[in-house]
Amino acid sequence: MNPGVAMGFQETFKALSDPVRRDILVMLKKGKKSAGEIGEKFDMTGATISYHLSILKKADLVKESRFKNFVYYDLNTSIFEEIMLWFGQFEKEHNKGEEENGK
Repeated sequence: MNPGVAMGFQETFKALSDPVRRDILVMLKKGKKSAGEIGEKFDMTGATISYHLSILKKADLVKESRFKNFVYYDLNTSIFEEIMLWFGQFEKEHNKGEEENGK
């Protein structure tokens, strides 16, 4: 695996380690949301929401777009596909071992 990808995963897993950020990602699964819409779902300051969004952006899990005076956040699905492929390599190895052992 290329070292750049491994370094990216380090940021990804750090971002995913926080339950608030995981909740934000689940919210974004339904489509783009503004920071204000995201903030309405949590009992925390706008600055705290911005901090969580910046961690998610740094990990490339979300992307932002601007429309008029609003910034919208959306999932970066290509990163999730990359993560699933990476995790998938372990399943394949596991199944391969079972086949070789006659299971």
